[in-house]
Amino acid sequence: MLTAEPLKLLAFDEDDLAVMSTHLQDAQVRPAEIAWLPAEHRFALVVDRFDWCAADCGERRRRRTGLHFERVLAVRRSQFQQEGDTVSSLVAVAFAPGEAPAGSIILSFADGAAIRLDVECLEAAMADLDTGRPCADAPVAALER
Repeated sequence: MLTAEPLKLLAFDEDDLAVMSTHLQDAQVRPAEIAWLPAEHRFALVVDRFDWCAADCGERRRRRTGLHFERVLAVRRSQFQQEGDTVSSLVAVAFAPGEAPAGSIILSFADGAAIRLDVECLEAAMADLDTGRPCADAPVAALER
């Protein structure tokens, strides 16, 4: 059994966010576990992320992971259903620069849906909330390793 420490990452630039996106690839997202807190300028979600580090050691695991973005001015959804309990698979998280330091954070999903966060600047954090659990639903890329 893998005993890796829970992952904690911060992102303040595009390179940081690219590392975070790699660890979030194929995370399962439920609409009920997404919240925009406009008064706090925060967008938060809890996901079940595939543990790519464990996959490198031959284990298929998912971890509950909290993710939040600060200084969010607006949230837009494209084809993303906020109602219901349909699980979506997160493909990538990217930053589209605007007038520095502002821009947009784009959360892209496997079914073509997206969530766009207009931000004053890039400020994100993610942290594993548990040690993980075995899973049978490994992404194709993990099965090829």
